[in-house]
Amino acid sequence: MKSSFKSDLQQEKRLTKLLDSYYKKYLVQYSFKRISSYKEQLQGIDLVLIHKGSQVEYFVDEKAQLDYINESLPTFALELFYEKNSVHKQGWLFDQRKKTQFYSLVTSIYSDEENVFTSCNITFVNRSKLIEHLNLLGLTSENLQNTIKENQEVHGKLILEQLHPRKEGYLFFSTQNKAEKPVNLILKLDYLIEIGVGKKFI
Repeated sequence: MKSSFKSDLQQEKRLTKLLDSYYKKYLVQYSFKRISSYKEQLQGIDLVLIHKGSQVEYFVDEKAQLDYINESLPTFALELFYEKNSVHKQGWLFDQRKKTQFYSLVTSIYSDEENVFTSCNITFVNRSKLIEHLNLLGLTSENLQNTIKENQEVHGKLILEQLHPRKEGYLFFSTQNKAEKPVNLILKLDYLIEIGVGKKFI
């Protein structure tokens, strides 16, 4: 476990270097600062973007598909619930303790050189707009929790009547292959952009 954890940290450091280079190059209206405080990171803040004109700050939580290096997935998994010590816990999407305003969804992470990430895609998602959209569809935290309770024995994909499974999204239960048994809302990146809550940055 320790070597895996160390490897994960090394991957995150390598990815951070690439992300920072992209932010500096493309976010010309913003400066940014990385958050090293563990307490603030637990609140869903990895990065603070600061508008150079207004000085308004935006809290960003970076979510990266580091399990899929050199692959390009059209979807992203949004964590709804997970288990810890056999207790059901709120995932990061609906967790009201999180101060996240935007997600930086990092996908299509490629490593064309050894121990170096050379390219990736970034989609910024407005968290409050996303939750508002889901609520309008009837996919509230409470309704999703009820759906999950009714399907606790499911492993794999569960189609939701509010979403087109191939064009928009679905639920995914990892009840058999992961210790935390997460339940994720899988959404198409193109769908997030189409409904106006996401914007492809790179």
